[in-house]
Amino acid sequence: MFCQDWYPGIETKKLNKLSKQIQKGLASSFNRFDEYQFAKYNRNTDVKLKDALFLVHPKAKDDLQQGIFNKIASDNLTTPYTWETQLSELGKTKFDDEDTKTFAFTKKWEELIESKKVGYMALMRNLRNILEANVSAKHIEMVCSYLANEKAVLNSKQLPFRFLSAYRELKSTKSSFTSVILAALEDAVLCSAKNIKGFGFDTSIVIACDVSGSMQKAVSAKSTVLLYDIGLMLAMLLQSQCKNVTTGMFGDTYKVISMPKQNVLANVMEYYKREGEVGYATNGYLVIEALIQQRKVVDKVMIFTDTQMWNTNNNSNSFAKSWSNYKKNSSKCQIILI
Repeated sequence: MFCQDWYPGIETKKLNKLSKQIQKGLASSFNRFDEYQFAKYNRNTDVKLKDALFLVHPKAKDDLQQGIFNKIASDNLTTPYTWETQLSELGKTKFDDEDTKTFAFTKKWEELIESKKVGYMALMRNLRNILEANVSAKHIEMVCSYLANEKAVLNSKQLPFRFLSAYRELKSTKSSFTSVILAALEDAVLCSAKNIKGFGFDTSIVIACDVSGSMQKAVSAKSTVLLYDIGLMLAMLLQSQCKNVTTGMFGDTYKVISMPKQNVLANVMEYYKREGEVGYATNGYLVIEALIQQRKVVDKVMIFTDTQMWNTNNNSNSFAKSWSNYKKNSSKCQIILI
């Protein structure tokens, strides 16, 4: 049994500010994980797992768990079987030639796929690696089945742009199996969108996407995901759940671009290709002006934008003015800026 009221490896200032309730919660959480889970997240950071162990003194529920706690305290947790550890170990191996190395990595990826211990996000991040490893058709089928499995999709709780990132990464991969994996990602996205209620035939919707220059910025300093990615992805997800919908994009001009409902990711990529057709200004008011000119009454106008809309056409129009004019004959219409 470990018993240590004071542990010299921990700086008390890093943990001693935790309230008694938080310490109690941490102690309780130690009873929820097995050795594999502890080992997987036992990283060499400033505050280690054993630091928390010695601080909160969790009470083991049985002898087996006490043994795990002792391993944490002595840094003797069994190295977990994960795709990272397996590939890392293989990467340290010396091979006689490149063909032998390639074959070894093929077999390792096939083993990992069969083990079902590659998590959903990890699988999406490694789709290119799996294709480039030339795994068998049987293993590609297993990958596609897991990607498109509704239960797996919902349990993974992936943000929509994760599917887009995986899709985009694969588009340039030259493999005979690329198309079936892209199709599996499309199926996965539709599974993830089932909780979006959408609108039926009796509700007319206009969806407009901002493709201006300001939308080409990353969501954060450390991210490669653009505002543009998120706006288009959410717009296409919503479009997939609507029956009576007009979609388009605006910049210098506004253009309606109709897309099929079943190809959410392909639709986003198509908008990428065509963004230059409307330029990169911020003339969102043109969406409303088009409805006025067409004398078209709709129920909802939904605009995906960073809201930095402006009028670059040197006239007196503005978004507020156009909307006010439109409402004179379409009083029940709602505008929603997302």
